[in-house]
Amino acid sequence: MKSKFTYILLMLFALFISDLKAQPANQLMEKANNAYNQGLYDSSINLYNQVLSQNVESAELYYNMGNAWFKKGEVPHAILFYEKAKKLKPNDEDIDYNLGVANSMIVDKIESVPKLFFQEWWNYFYNLFGADLWAVILLVSWALFILFAGIFLISASRRSKKLGFFLGIFFLLITIASYGLASQKYHHSISHKEAIIFTPTITVKSSPTITAVDLFVIHEGTKVKVLDRVDGWVKIKISNGSVGWVQEKSLEEI
Repeated sequence: MKSKFTYILLMLFALFISDLKAQPANQLMEKANNAYNQGLYDSSINLYNQVLSQNVESAELYYNMGNAWFKKGEVPHAILFYEKAKKLKPNDEDIDYNLGVANSMIVDKIESVPKLFFQEWWNYFYNLFGADLWAVILLVSWALFILFAGIFLISASRRSKKLGFFLGIFFLLITIASYGLASQKYHHSISHKEAIIFTPTITVKSSPTITAVDLFVIHEGTKVKVLDRVDGWVKIKISNGSVGWVQEKSLEEI
């Protein structure tokens, strides 16, 4: 009984400490938003960075930081934080709109490699929810599959068996699809790195040396995929499929 009581006290203490940490972050966010509304964009960015320093992140925080940088005329920074916000809320219309406006202001207008129709469908569902929600859908669909599979196996009624069979198949397919989407989201979050170019104009090289052959030129604000890193150089891929090397200091990861 004593150990159980001690455990409850420790849990309450942990909740109290986490609440104390959340309060300053909320207060800083409110101050930052007020500074932004007053046109004090430098102050608002400093306050938002203080929130980030408390290991707090949210789509709203990144979105507000993007807006503040955009108001300062710092388009690459704005794109960086809009992209960070989009990772957390992939279907938010405000984020998409502001990101589109910011992207329209950069030099490079790179056409993406066309996708096949099933890739478009997969990307549509992929962007519907984050990894956590897809994991919840996976667990729920799996539980429903087990339920209807049990109905199919133990029911004596032909109608119930038929219902259990078809609904079981349906939820099994949802389970498989949601597992694929959740695992892809998770893999994307830990290994699929993207970055924004911050150097006004940079020449992409064929290998990670300054004397390597020049391949093409890109400009600040361009989004790239990070493929590899070697001695201060980063191998990148742009949306049209072109690949090359740039110096690590010329970009910042999303």
